[in-house]
Amino acid sequence: MGTFKTIGVIGSGVMGAGIVQTCIQSGYDTIMSGRNTESIYRATSNIKAGLSKMVERGKMSQAESEQALARIDPVVGFDSLEKCDIVIEAVVEDLEVKKDLFRKLDKLCPAKTILASDTATLPIIEIAKATNRPEKVLGLHILIPAPLSKMVEMVRSEVSSEETLGKAKEFCESLGKIVVTCADSPGFIINRLLAPYLLEAVRLVEQNVASKEDIDACMQLGTGYPMGPLRLLDNVGLDQFHDLASSLCTLLKDKKFEPPALLTQMVTDGRLGRKSGHGFYDWK
Repeated sequence: MGTFKTIGVIGSGVMGAGIVQTCIQSGYDTIMSGRNTESIYRATSNIKAGLSKMVERGKMSQAESEQALARIDPVVGFDSLEKCDIVIEAVVEDLEVKKDLFRKLDKLCPAKTILASDTATLPIIEIAKATNRPEKVLGLHILIPAPLSKMVEMVRSEVSSEETLGKAKEFCESLGKIVVTCADSPGFIINRLLAPYLLEAVRLVEQNVASKEDIDACMQLGTGYPMGPLRLLDNVGLDQFHDLASSLCTLLKDKKFEPPALLTQMVTDGRLGRKSGHGFYDWK
């Protein structure tokens, strides 16, 4: 298993559960830290469903699925994370929340533990400065759906050590991911490129330029994308993308990242995409 034996994941939402599933599939004992028993139960159920799909597709046997599930240690709170070699947080995209969390982890975890953030936009250096081990803090932006995505954006702050980066890269490669490295810049690579594309697709709907079906067909059939932009947004979650775009707009001071009124209204109305049953498409 290389450098790491026990992995900690903070967050029991879609992203957190996906990271946990990725780790246990790769043979790691994984502590899943959630806010409460309800969120832990929901995440565990989602992981079970994800593993069942892997079995159905012939990617693993039923016995391997059961063995993977047994590697999860679901907990409420953080105390058990002191055993971890690396802790990956996947909580709300709020800088102050993340900084407060990393302060707590810094006090709890031994000096050897690497602390990673799954943030999609926020500055890693600001999160790192909240700890007394900034050289052991980095970004690991794992894409949705985590068990199926082929790559990880590894984000180095100006103080991330080469040792930390090397160990983190080795770990991500053991998960079967290709690692790309980028500097600590808002949106990193993927979202810096992807967000304007998705926002423009929403504007095309807002301006009645074309139907959602035709917009998606153009990008899927015309350019070879695996999924159209509006269907992709429904899968990501319109609320999460709205927060991401708003964050980029603020950090980069660039209006092209400003969420269109249609997107804001859909979030306000609770039309969040697949997870709510309604978004640009009806998922019920």
